[in-house]
Amino acid sequence: MIIITGAAGFIGSCLVQKLNDEGFYDLVLVDDFSSEIKNKNFEVKRYSKKVEREVFAEWLQENHLHVQFVFHIGARTDTTEMDVNLFNQLNLDYTKTIWNICTEFGLPLVYASSAATYGLGEHGYDDDESKIPMLNPLNPYGESKNDFDIWALKQEKKPYFWAGLKFFNVYGPNEYHKGRMASVIFHTFNQIKKTGAMKLFKSHNHNFKDGEQMRDFVYIKDVVNVLYFLMHHRKDSGIYNLGTGKARTFLDLATKTFEAMDAPLSISFVPTPEDIREKYQYFTEASMEKLRSIGYSLDFYSLEEGVEDYVKNYLVPNKYL
Repeated sequence: MIIITGAAGFIGSCLVQKLNDEGFYDLVLVDDFSSEIKNKNFEVKRYSKKVEREVFAEWLQENHLHVQFVFHIGARTDTTEMDVNLFNQLNLDYTKTIWNICTEFGLPLVYASSAATYGLGEHGYDDDESKIPMLNPLNPYGESKNDFDIWALKQEKKPYFWAGLKFFNVYGPNEYHKGRMASVIFHTFNQIKKTGAMKLFKSHNHNFKDGEQMRDFVYIKDVVNVLYFLMHHRKDSGIYNLGTGKARTFLDLATKTFEAMDAPLSISFVPTPEDIREKYQYFTEASMEKLRSIGYSLDFYSLEEGVEDYVKNYLVPNKYL
């Protein structure tokens, strides 16, 4: 059996599809399955069992002999949430529990970290593990992910193979449920569809013009390819960036969405909401040499390729991966 936590969510459900495509059907999906819209992400996929998040730790202890691999993708991911206790419970303590069980029973583990750990990038975007304790995340979400990375690196007892993946700006199908936290491509598509135009955030940083804030946008199909690679690799444990290695502007992203929709370009700018203005990343770009050094060799989708595939094959027909 292969475990996928967060299986009803964006990345988790796409990973389920990737595993199905590769012939893996003995999958255990773990999540809070109370959301009807999230459950649509996996309703046509093949799997063996669903386990509720709250009882998963006990289930894993009882069924570990049948488990070959654990993907812990589930997390509280709202970067605007300020309840530190909630993040400590769902992102930090819960992940420690899963780590300890995997260590005890010799189960390989891949878990989700985040590029939010890098904060303003004062120390760069290099996944050098010696720099992780110096990072300054901008919000409780990023802090919870960095706190776990620090904790993991300090452990004397570890799973025989483990990897933490710092996801950069992931976009693609199956994010219909994410609301405000969905990708800018998703919001651009829906704004164009509704109004024929798109409003991007103004820059409140004199080093960046409006719309020229830059992020490392990585397509979900690349993300699940890396996850699948690590499931078979099972060596070179550590923490890895998962982006494309090439930052692009939000203006590029919006422009490519208009092009993919065959819609006339119409972009304006609005102030960045005050609740995130002081904690806004103006630039991220993953250093990808570390992942490449362990043998990952597939090319990543360019922004143009990813946006076109997402818009034309998923958003326009309202399809799931």
